[in-house]
Amino acid sequence: MSHPRPRADDDDPGDDEDDEEEPSPPPRRRSRPPPSSRSRSRPSPVRRWRGPEAQTEDVDEEEEAEAAATRTTGKKPVYWRARDSLFFEPLVALAIIVVLLVSLFAYTQNWPPIYVVESDSMQHGPNDQLGLINTGDLVLAQKVPLSQITPYVSGFQTGYSTYGEYGDVLLYWPNGAGSTPVIHRAIAYLEWNPQGYYNASDLAGLPCGNVANPVYSYTPPGPRGVPNCDTTHLTGTLNFYDIGWKSLNFSLTLTAPALGQHSGFITLGDGNSLPDQAGAAVAVISSLVEPAWIIGVARGMIPWFGSVKLLLEGQAGEVPPQSWEFLGLTLVGIILAAFGIHYALRREGIETPLRREEEEEARTEAEAAAAAEGSTRRHWLSVLRRRRTEDDEDEEEETPARPPKKRSPPAAPPTRRGRPAPHVRRPPKPAKKSEADEEL
Repeated sequence: MSHPRPRADDDDPGDDEDDEEEPSPPPRRRSRPPPSSRSRSRPSPVRRWRGPEAQTEDVDEEEEAEAAATRTTGKKPVYWRARDSLFFEPLVALAIIVVLLVSLFAYTQNWPPIYVVESDSMQHGPNDQLGLINTGDLVLAQKVPLSQITPYVSGFQTGYSTYGEYGDVLLYWPNGAGSTPVIHRAIAYLEWNPQGYYNASDLAGLPCGNVANPVYSYTPPGPRGVPNCDTTHLTGTLNFYDIGWKSLNFSLTLTAPALGQHSGFITLGDGNSLPDQAGAAVAVISSLVEPAWIIGVARGMIPWFGSVKLLLEGQAGEVPPQSWEFLGLTLVGIILAAFGIHYALRREGIETPLRREEEEEARTEAEAAAAAEGSTRRHWLSVLRRRRTEDDEDEEEETPARPPKKRSPPAAPPTRRGRPAPHVRRPPKPAKKSEADEEL
């Protein structure tokens, strides 16, 4: 006889109780996500040393790759430029100075080609006048043959003038020697004859004698000499009238030792009152200026910049006040012009097209790298915020609940003097009935 199988409901209820009493496992702590591989970059593998033959093969491969890139992209490689060097600007300035000096030497055929005017003997008054030779100017001395020098008397006939008066301005060594050259205007050329007289062919054709506005006259020697217009065999006194900016009248005794008894130029500073050859036994500045003493003829001028040399030598008082003002304005103008040229060339661009394309590509890559870096930074900031939130949650789960704090009894009210307050006794509250009492 088969017995019926008991149902699941007939199982021991103790098993159910045991199952219910089995404690539940503790909550699992959230594990942090593994660090991203992006935060740590793998070190580049160490390159194995290769022999010189293998290195030569690498160079050949690089050249072939460069040529292939040129064929594919159509762009030629851009190499290092000289202007990228720190020494580029000083070298350019030095090259400009060298080119200027060589050009000046080629123009003047003299070394040094330029001289500083150290006195006011050529000034037309105490003030600086542009276009005239003033103290502190730089003058170019060009070496020319004797036939190309035009004195004052010849320029008066032809109308040829330089620096505000007729004739050429000479730079010469006084008496053929000296440490400082003299810069004065040539007035006339006297040719010495060994027989003891002078010839002045430059005076021929000029107004002379007793005519209106004469330029010169010749007085023969002796008390009875009468002024005339002779230009040859001169042994007496040679007179000049209304010469130069100051309209000077002066005379030279041709037999005086001051002339030197040789051929040469009579010279005079535009601002002086006597010629350089004035005097009896010794000339004021120099005897007749021989062609061999001449450094050159003034053929060009740079105003004001020679004042810096005079300032360094302690001769700044010789420079007209206007020269310092003009020099300062000129320097400011040069600086502003240099800045203007620099920014104009920078704005227009003086690089080659290849270099400009390379700079634009480099700028684009830099912007893209900055954008990528910004996105990566934002990504890591968000990851850090997420991790911080998860850590806070884990700390809240691990921290046990703190027991409630016991409240301290209220402090007793301060005692007051006088009549005590009455105490009222209240009846006790009935106890709350429990559920078992209610069922009964």
